[in-house]
Amino acid sequence: MSDKTTEIITLKQLCAELKLDPRECRERLRSAVRDSKKFPELAKARKARTPWQWAKGSVGEKEARSAVVR
Repeated sequence: MSDKTTEIITLKQLCAELKLDPRECRERLRSAVRDSKKFPELAKARKARTPWQWAKGSVGEKEARSAVVR
C-alpha cells in the first residue's frame, strides 16, 4: 500500500530543528515575504492568518530555512 500524502513541516518543527526562537523566525519570515525577488516561492505561497507550513523538501521550505538562518 503506497501512501501519497505530502509530509508537512511547520514553523514550530523548523525552529526546534534549528534551535531558534519561533517569534524571531516569524519576524524574519514576514520580512522575507516582502522581498519577493530574493524569496519568490515564499512570497507566492504565503497567505495571511494561516500557519507557516511547507511541504517537506519543497522550494518554499528551502527558502524559509535560508530566510530564518540568515
